[in-house]
Amino acid sequence: MVKKKNKAKAGRTISAGTLIAALGQDSHQFEPEGTVKPLVLGGVAIPGCPGLAGNSDADVVLHAITNAVSGLHGVPVLGALSDELCLKKGIRDSRVYLGRSLALLTKYRLVHVSVSIEAQRPRLAGHLQAMRESIARICLLTENHVALTATSGEGLTAFGRGEGIQAFAVVSAQTENRK
Repeated sequence: MVKKKNKAKAGRTISAGTLIAALGQDSHQFEPEGTVKPLVLGGVAIPGCPGLAGNSDADVVLHAITNAVSGLHGVPVLGALSDELCLKKGIRDSRVYLGRSLALLTKYRLVHVSVSIEAQRPRLAGHLQAMRESIARICLLTENHVALTATSGEGLTAFGRGEGIQAFAVVSAQTENRK
């Protein structure tokens, strides 16, 4: 087998090996209007819209990625582990949950993240780059290994009608080349 190597901007060497992929999803409805909870998506505070309902910051983007990464290693992080962190230790930052899930990925390393968001509100086009940078930092990837898209949903679902936000994530990982 011929191994190809590419030098990533963050200093990683990527070589050919076994690839795996997994899908994750999450959705939350909005808190009632007038609630002071901020809207957080991809680890970025988005002004002008109520936050999402949930015990944590309810970051559906990071939750979808966390669920996808959990699909790679087989340990469900959202649920028992996140509830323990959130309810018992007061940690409500979804970046911590994603970090815990990434830490369980011992035989593989993440190489790409793709997220699709469905939200009638707020308009996300002006926030996608900041979210992409944030996700890349959290996942220890370069920005060119993070893809992020958003759709309004055209009123066809609860998310398309502006009742909440839904996100899907596909992550891929490669066997860790340990020497």
